[in-house]
Amino acid sequence: MNAIDWFLLVLTFPTDNATARMRFWRALKARGCAVLRDGAYLLPATIASEAALLELARGIDEAGGTAHLVHVGNRDDEQRHLFQSLFDRSEEYNTFVRGLAESRKTLSALSPAEVERLLRRTRKDYDAIVSIDFFPNEAGTRAEGAWQDFVGLADTILSPGEPHSSEAAIPLLRREDYQGRTWATRQRPWVDRVASAWLISRFIDMRPSFLWLSSPADCPQDALGFDFDGAAFTHIGERVTFEVLVASFGLEKEPGLVELGKMVHALDIGGTAVPEAVGFEAVMAGAKQRGLSDDTMLSEMSLVLDSMLAHFAANAEAEPETKR
Repeated sequence: MNAIDWFLLVLTFPTDNATARMRFWRALKARGCAVLRDGAYLLPATIASEAALLELARGIDEAGGTAHLVHVGNRDDEQRHLFQSLFDRSEEYNTFVRGLAESRKTLSALSPAEVERLLRRTRKDYDAIVSIDFFPNEAGTRAEGAWQDFVGLADTILSPGEPHSSEAAIPLLRREDYQGRTWATRQRPWVDRVASAWLISRFIDMRPSFLWLSSPADCPQDALGFDFDGAAFTHIGERVTFEVLVASFGLEKEPGLVELGKMVHALDIGGTAVPEAVGFEAVMAGAKQRGLSDDTMLSEMSLVLDSMLAHFAANAEAEPETKR
C-alpha cells in the first residue's frame, strides 16, 4: 500500500439508533480517524488501519447500519496535504503539555501512591495521542520532551537518591573477600536494589547483613554501599547495579543470571523489553502496596527471584535444543 493512500469508511445508521451511532463515533475517534463529513471517515492506508476499520465495519453492519471501506488515492499533492492536515495532533499535544504543567505544581505535595497513579494516567493519555499521530511534527517532539521531564521529576519523588551512571572499569573481585559483610542501600527498595540484595545473599556473601538507609549520607564507613552515588557498587556505563555486581564477581556463567539482569535493567532504566518484566513489576508493586518492611520485602521477593532465575535458566537451556 502506498504510504500516501487512504482508507475511506462510509457509514450510515438508522436515525433511531443514536446509541450505536455514538458508540462507533467514539471508536472511530479513538483510532484517530479524520472526519471528511458526517458518515465519512479517513485513515492513512496501512495494514493496521485496514484491520481496525474492517472490524468496525463488521460491527456497524451487525448493529443495523451499513459500512463500506474504500481504498483511495490522492487527486494531487494539494489534496494529499489537505488530507494530512486533518491528522494534525498539535492541539492534542498542546493540551497534554498544559496539563503536565498544571500537574507539576502539585506533584511534590502528593504521596508516592498518588504520584504513581498520576504517572499511569498521564502515560495513558500520552500514549493515546502518540498511537494516532500518523504524521509527527514539532508539537510531538515538544510533548515528548515535556513528558520525559515530568517522568524525571516524578522519579525524584518516588526514588530520591537514584544513582547516576559513571564511567569506570569494573575490576574482578574474589567472593571469599566479601563474606560476613554489612551491605547498605537506600530504604524502600525497588527492582534494582531488591534484585541486587538477593544477588548478594544468593551468590556473593553467604552471611550478609543489610542496612536500609534513609539517606546515602548515613552509610557507615565499614559498610559496602550499593545502588547510590558514591557507593562501592552502583551504575557503571550502561549497566545497572545488579549487572555491575554480576560482572564484578564473575557470575556471568551462572545459568539464567544474565537474562535476569536484562529484566532488572529494563525495569530500572528502560531498554530492550523483556516479557517477564511486566509480571515481576506487578508483583513488586503489590508487595509495596502491602506496606512490608524492607527486610520482609527482600525476603518475599527473594522467593520470586529464585523462581525467576529458574525460569530464565530453563529457557537458556532449552534454547540450544530449538536451534538443533
